[in-house]
Order: sequence, then C-alpha cells, then structure tokens
Amino acid sequence: MTRLTVALTKGRLEKQTLALFKQAGIDLAFMENKQRKLIFHSPDERFTFLLVKAADVTTYVRQGVADLGIVGKDVLLEHPFGYYEMLDLGIGKCKFSVASTPNYQPNDYKRKRIATKYPTLASDYFRQKGEDVEIIKIEGSVEIAPVLGLADAIVDIVETGTTLKENGLEIFEDICPISARVIVNKAMLKRKRQEIFQLFDELAAVIEGGVQ
Repeated sequence: MTRLTVALTKGRLEKQTLALFKQAGIDLAFMENKQRKLIFHSPDERFTFLLVKAADVTTYVRQGVADLGIVGKDVLLEHPFGYYEMLDLGIGKCKFSVASTPNYQPNDYKRKRIATKYPTLASDYFRQKGEDVEIIKIEGSVEIAPVLGLADAIVDIVETGTTLKENGLEIFEDICPISARVIVNKAMLKRKRQEIFQLFDELAAVIEGGVQ
C-alpha cells in the first residue's frame, strides 16, 4: 500500500478529524504524544500527517506536498482553485453571516463598508446580490469594526453567536453553511486512487452512521 500524506488543520478541527479517523478504525496511537511535532508517520506506513494552519492546507495540497487536505469550507471559498473537493466530513459546522450593530440598515441605498477576513467570499456574495460595497480586509477580530465605525457591517464565521452578542452585534443575513471538507491533489487522485478511495469508504461509513 502506498503512503498517503494528509494535511490537517491544527486545533479544534484537528481533534475532530482524528476522532473521526479513530471511529473509522484507523490506529492513531502514534499521534498521542504530539508535543511540538508537526509531522507524524504511522508505523504501518499507511499515513503521514502534517499539522498546518488552515490557510496553508490548500497550498500544501496544490503543490503536491500533501496528497489530501482536511480544512473548513471557509478556506476553500477563499482559495477555490488547484485541487478537487471530494468529501464533506460533516464536522466543524458553522456558517458565514453578515452581522452589525442593531442600527444597521441593510436595505438602504448607502454604499456600505464591509470588514472581513474573507474578501473573496464577501465580494462574491454582495456582487451576486447586486450591491456595490467597499471591502475592508481585517486580519484580527472583525467584531469591533462596526462598533468603532470602521465598517458598516462584517462578514465572518459564526458558530454560536456568543462573540457577536458580547460585542453588541447581531446577525442580519446568513450567507452559507460551513463544514470540514477533504480536498485532493489532482495528480495524486490518479496515482493513488485506490488508497484515497479506500480512506473515503472508511470515513463515509462513519459519516453515514455505519460505524459507532
């Protein structure tokens, strides 16, 4: 069997993904004592796991360093090219929403300033609505942008809505749902097709309730 290299998103999604792999019967004991390591090779030579930042998963897959990547749909919407999106894992669920202070008027005719970490998605969404907006890219916490008058509203990922409420914001529109997806390097889908689809079958059995 040919080894598969998988780029995992570090953090909470990493933990959820590894739990899913364990449910699928994949032995991950070799990853239990991670310490500061970022690369892990399974003793059975089936997998190599790379722990990387979410925004870098598509780069590793696109460049062929990783055969597969597991990352949120939010990242894929910002970086939509150079790989195949193959499987929705049904974990890491949240949504993209438009939020602002209670006095925000989404239907007035004013040209709005939208703060976001996701300029591609935000631009596409408002363009499809026929609205001309100014996109302000923010790298940190976008929630304060409407409060300080930097923007009229924000486009951001919402999981529970608690952070929005704590900063005096509310949701005005939901854009789309988000969950973790498996992406595949285009060339490796041909070269390692058998190994890749074996993994997909194992994961699909869990997702569809075939494995508890």
